[in-house]
Amino acid sequence: MRRIILGENLAALAALPAGFAQLIYIDPPFNTGHAQVRDRLRTSADRQGERIGFGGRRYRAEHLGRSGFGDSFSGYIDFLLERIEASLRCLDPRGSIFVHLDCREVHYVKVALDGLLGRKCFVNEIIWAYDYGGRPKTRWPAKHDTILWYVRNPDDYVFHYDEIDRIPYLAPALVGAEKAARGKTPTDVWWHTIVPTSGREKTGYATQKPLGILERIVRVHSDPGAVVLDFFAGSGTSGEAAARHGRGFVLIDENPEAVAIMARRLAPYSPECLGFVPAPTVGGR
Repeated sequence: MRRIILGENLAALAALPAGFAQLIYIDPPFNTGHAQVRDRLRTSADRQGERIGFGGRRYRAEHLGRSGFGDSFSGYIDFLLERIEASLRCLDPRGSIFVHLDCREVHYVKVALDGLLGRKCFVNEIIWAYDYGGRPKTRWPAKHDTILWYVRNPDDYVFHYDEIDRIPYLAPALVGAEKAARGKTPTDVWWHTIVPTSGREKTGYATQKPLGILERIVRVHSDPGAVVLDFFAGSGTSGEAAARHGRGFVLIDENPEAVAIMARRLAPYSPECLGFVPAPTVGGR
């Protein structure tokens, strides 16, 4: 199953079959209180260009428009929990759900999810740490997101330890050549850069998350051939991670611009994956 759905996620979830997804990942709006907007640019080398890059090389930038969504919600917890609860019908008994947030709402959502799923179903709080952007002088710079991992059954869930990518030892000489060559497993703090501004991965969609983060989640927490569900799909990173590793995907978003970006991005993997759910547009992104 590989499908992109344009529709309001609560209505779309109700139309999906039960138990089809082994992994749910969502990156919902963070309730920042302001619109998330990003300019989309195309750059090309030009000796007379107005932009200066690495080594003094000059570039010309062509403005392709703006993308984004509103990110201010009253009743945020109720809005989010209603959708997560609706998605549980779609989740396999051995499945996991990952909820990607930042410091604004994550603590409230954690308490609410403990109530919905049970504290025994909580497995990890994963910190995605990065080092990019401005540094205010009035507080410690906020340079991490939080990903909450819950399972349906704490006694039986998918976790492929051997699929975890290894990272280098900080002091390889202290662990010996064999361990240094193999590397070590990451902890619950994942250091990974954001999507590079001028990188090939960039889609131009505001709040796009790095493919490397989603690939790690998909490989470890789902079986080959399983289906990944993302009902705040945005730029479709979860879908590309799934397709790259032999999984299916169902991606839901009510924003036509997001669906268009996903369709272009995933066309090389699944050209006929665009579907429509007839549903009113209410809330979400």
